[in-house]
Amino acid sequence: MKKLKDKILSDGKVLSESVLKVDSFLNHQIDPPLMKAIGEEFALRFREDGITKVLTLESSGIAPAMMTGLVLGVPAIFARKRKSLTLVDHLYTASVHSYTKNETNDISVSKDFLQKDDVVLVMDDFLANGQAALGLLDIVEQAGAKLAGIGIVIEKGFQPGGGLLRERGIRVETLANISSLENGKVTFFEEAKNQ
Repeated sequence: MKKLKDKILSDGKVLSESVLKVDSFLNHQIDPPLMKAIGEEFALRFREDGITKVLTLESSGIAPAMMTGLVLGVPAIFARKRKSLTLVDHLYTASVHSYTKNETNDISVSKDFLQKDDVVLVMDDFLANGQAALGLLDIVEQAGAKLAGIGIVIEKGFQPGGGLLRERGIRVETLANISSLENGKVTFFEEAKNQ
């Protein structure tokens, strides 16, 4: 997705060979026109799959998931990382390790919002080691719902998450797949597979 790649190149900040900071448009301050375009692209890629719910993880996945749900005309659900006074039981729960924050959190989704007749599109802002995606897949499996695939805004293709998911036969659609962050420069894989 050219618009996203251009934004990464112009506004993203390479902090190390494994960390890309995109907080000016994706995961702190949000660029609404870009999120709209991202939602439209994911909706286009999954429009034939009968999606009934879009599932993501708080908080950075919420904006792209919400815009995708808006275009598809379905609810977006976010798994909570923190306990809530109003969300204490009747939950699907999984553990997720965050590479960036170096911590493990239990994530939860109310059983009221995800059932066995749902067709779920799992989404996240980044795919690196795949732990968030695996936690969300665990929740989909607990619900007995059908997984349509995973939508990723930015994949760090030089890390193992994407390969891990694809080896399991899971459809992964990535809008910007980064092959390297070496020497402070963002380099993308060719998109031939997704065209």
